[in-house]
This record gives sequence, C-alpha cells and structure tokens, in this order.
Amino acid sequence: MTSASSFYGSIPVFRGFAKLMDPALYSRVPDDWTIGVADIVDSTKAIAAQRYKAVNMAGAAVIAGITNALEGREFPFVFGGDGASFAVAPGDLERAREALAATATWVREDLDLKMRVALVPVSAIRAQGLDVRVARFGPSANLSYAMFSGGGLGWAEAAMKRGEFAVAEAPDGTQPDLSGLSCRFEEIPASRGLILSVLVVPARGADPAAFRKAIEDILTLVERSPDAGRPVPPQGPPLKWPPQGLDYEARAQRGGSLLRRRLGVLAYTLFAYVIVRFDLKVGGFVPKVYTQQVVENSDFRKYDDGLRMILDCTPELERGLSERLAAAAANGIVRYGLHRQDAAMMTCFTPSALRSDHVHFIDGARGGYATAATALKAMAAA
Repeated sequence: MTSASSFYGSIPVFRGFAKLMDPALYSRVPDDWTIGVADIVDSTKAIAAQRYKAVNMAGAAVIAGITNALEGREFPFVFGGDGASFAVAPGDLERAREALAATATWVREDLDLKMRVALVPVSAIRAQGLDVRVARFGPSANLSYAMFSGGGLGWAEAAMKRGEFAVAEAPDGTQPDLSGLSCRFEEIPASRGLILSVLVVPARGADPAAFRKAIEDILTLVERSPDAGRPVPPQGPPLKWPPQGLDYEARAQRGGSLLRRRLGVLAYTLFAYVIVRFDLKVGGFVPKVYTQQVVENSDFRKYDDGLRMILDCTPELERGLSERLAAAAANGIVRYGLHRQDAAMMTCFTPSALRSDHVHFIDGARGGYATAATALKAMAAA
C-alpha cells in the first residue's frame, strides 16, 4: 500500500502557474489509490435561487470533512465550486468514505441541497484507458494545491452522475467534523472591470499538443494582466460584522442547538473582527501577516483535466480570452464556458489561524464555475 505521505509528499512543488501544462510536473497516482468525487445535484437551480454561498459551502465542506477525518494529513484535492475531487491512499479510504457520507447528510439537512458522492478506484479508471496524474502548484511559500491530468477525474465524475461507485449518505443526524470551515469575508467586487469565470476542457478527439498550446496561450494572456488577474485585492477581502456567512458557519459547528451555535459564532466573529479591524496582535496571531497569507493562498486558478480560473479582469483581457477560446473551439481543440459577474466570493478552511497553510477557495459570486459549466455543456450539445 502507498501512503499519502510517501507519495504525495514526495512530489516537488512547482512555482509559476504558466508551467502547469508541462507533463514532467505530473506524477502517476498509485493503482491502489481511490478518487473521490462530489457535486451538488441541480446546482443550476440552486444558483438561480441565488444560493451561491450555500453551494460553495457544500463544495468546501467535502475538503474540510476529509481533511479533518484524516487528522490533517496532506492529500491531493481540488475545489470545483459546486463540488470537489480528491485522491486518497488505501489506508485512508474508510475514513474518507465515512466523512463523505456524513458530509452528504449534512449538506441535505443543514443546507437543503442534495449532494451525490462517489469513490472510484484508480484501477477502474485505468481500465478505461485513462490516467490520473497529479502535480503540486505552490501559489505561495505557505502551501500547495493539487493539479490533476490524464482524463481520470472527468471520467470519475461522469461515472458518479451515472450512479456508479456511489457512496450512500450516513444516517440522519450524522455530523461531519467541519472544524475550520468558514465564510466570514464579504463578496469581493471587481476592481478591473468584471469577474470572469473560465472553464476550458479539451474537445473530444482534440490533439493533445494543440490543446496544450491553447492553454499556454490563454495563460500567457492572463499572466500579462495586472497581478495575473487575482480577484483578491492586496489588502484582503472585505470584512464586516456580523458576517454574511454567519448562519452557514453556525451550521458547520458541532454540539448544542442551532441558536446556541449562532450566538457562539456571533461572539467569536466579533472578537476576530475587532482584532483584524484594529490590527491587534494576540498571542502569535498577527493580523497583517494573516491577511497577506489569505491573499497569497487564494485558490483562484487550477487544473483538473481542464483549466479553471476566477479572474478579476479588464474588458480588454476578457475580449482577448473570448477571441482566443472561440478560435480554438472553432478548430476543434477546446470546449469552454465563460461567465461574467460583478464580484467574487471566498470560502475558507482555516484549521489554525496561527499556521500559514490555511486555504481560501474562490468562486464567482453570481454563479461562478457552475454557470460556466452550464455554458460549456451547451457548447458540447450544439
């Protein structure tokens, strides 16, 4: 059996997102590992009802639940807006299964959404002639995020949607450990023109070299833009009290009535707001350092068998990306979805504010990745 620490921990971290299409960066996930996938059923309807924050909270809850179940051991994962994907070693499989099942129950009971979850053996994916390879991208010196290639994640997600490899929900009332999951920051308004959700995957039968060139062209355009299109401003996202995500954070807590949990979150977030607002150092916590880490650690671009980005971009960059993608689609190289909105949102997983490896998931605040995916599916059906 291959442990998470011996495999994933041994993969070198690469810097410079523009290099992500280099095959040499990706390592083959061991055959005895398992891929986990989760997404919200009918997320389009939930988004139409303006439940963006609930959808994002559900997706981030998968990662928080698995991380806590594995006692903080590092494993590769990717946040997809209305879901998440990850890979686990054999020794972590049963804990991951229990956490997935519990998270699906929590999403139904506390967020009033339906989440489907599945665990797909890597060996089953390779039997289809596909692969699962993983790289580690370091957006800062604080942490790294997983990037996946090989087509395996896409196949696993499609299999889940067909009802294969399903993980049943845990019994009613089962509560996953979602410690550290929060959404205290306000929406982040666009500062350069608009927030653009970008989703690009290879067209069916596309030449891999042509697809790689198209992605590299897109990344070159983005890298030339201010701060590579990062939607989180240098001073950090807006922070107010009480936070918009108060109810969701209370529902993620364990123990006591919902009212008691809400009061507890109200008190704690007021304490945190005062510390950050007035730049008060408390113990080892330094607000300015934490805020800088929030900016640097923001997960606004990734690759999981396709390119995903949430960009704060100028109209000129949006026009350039649209033209390049349209040309690549016309040549049978890519399928893509774009969604324009006026703000981004952040969902946070902070096991400890005293550590530098807290993670911050970015999505568009008016539909984000899920709406971009709807546009991509419409292109495929055309």
